[in-house]
Amino acid sequence: MKERVERVRTALASQGLDALFIAKAENRRYLSGFTGSAGVLIITPEEALLATDFRYYEQVKMQAPDFTLVEVTGPVVKTLAEQVSRLGLRRVGFESHVVTVDTYQEWQREMPSVEWVPTKNIVESLRMVKDAQEMEAIIEAVRIADEAMVHLMEWLRPGKTEREIAWELEVHMRTHGAEKLSFAAIVGSGPNGAMSHAVPSDRPVGIGDPLVIDMGAMVRGYCSDLTRSFCLGEASEEYLTIWHTVLEAQQAAEAAVRPGLAGAALDGVARQVIEQAGYGEKFGHGLGHGVGLEIHEGPSAGRLSEDTLAEGHVVTIEPGIYLPGWGGVRIEDMVLVTEDGCRILTQSPKVPVIPWPRD
Repeated sequence: MKERVERVRTALASQGLDALFIAKAENRRYLSGFTGSAGVLIITPEEALLATDFRYYEQVKMQAPDFTLVEVTGPVVKTLAEQVSRLGLRRVGFESHVVTVDTYQEWQREMPSVEWVPTKNIVESLRMVKDAQEMEAIIEAVRIADEAMVHLMEWLRPGKTEREIAWELEVHMRTHGAEKLSFAAIVGSGPNGAMSHAVPSDRPVGIGDPLVIDMGAMVRGYCSDLTRSFCLGEASEEYLTIWHTVLEAQQAAEAAVRPGLAGAALDGVARQVIEQAGYGEKFGHGLGHGVGLEIHEGPSAGRLSEDTLAEGHVVTIEPGIYLPGWGGVRIEDMVLVTEDGCRILTQSPKVPVIPWPRD
């Protein structure tokens, strides 16, 4: 944590800031270890403070020993103003993508002597490169998701509904080490699979239905993200063609991953495969995104991405093809960018058909 705070202080110096206020929960956790739902970090060149209310006093002492607890006993803004006055702060950065207009205006009223400097992604840019401790949690989260997917493939049978599938995944992950899900599981069968973020319904899965399942586990605050697509029992020739096209696009992208490659260029590798197969207009989302304390974080790997891959980034590779009224196929892995390529973290099987009946 101390090293992370020092990197923030380097950013303060480069931007001529006296302090940075940090209110985003994931950024608070990354810098301090504090997992509570309310609090503001105040980082200066000399001090690291965590202002929160009575509910979290003991939690701060346990989780954030490198931070000085500032006890909030009234309006939060009054406590922050007291610290600003005590520290003599004049030029203070804040997370412009997090702080609401109401909160910003309140800070202006209560601390009129402060020049408020909007900043964006100071901490998020640090979070993109994962350290060994973070990777331990991510790898465990991936393992739990992989095992849940394998379990589901063995458990699935005709007539199970999308809601039942989602619940089976959640129960398995929660009873096998996940503190919670990374996000609500996406389960789309038949035509529902054409919605890339389908909400599970009471639709039962039938023989030959295309099925898209996207889910992940959370371990020590870190997420995993995994998608597999398949049919139960049998698949049409059209489905097999589309499935293998998506797999080829994913494999091409994974082979291209390396430090220094632009996220937009990586997206282009997979998109070219899908376009050449005649489905370019049916791949409407980006190829991938970073995963860590948030299920979607930097770097991005889409057509509009301005990010460049670096060693230590963890990103998804998830091309897809979606045909309204028919269904969809998406295959998603998480990869760790290494010195000369990538390490594929997700290991659950990629198969277009799950046998039924069982042998």
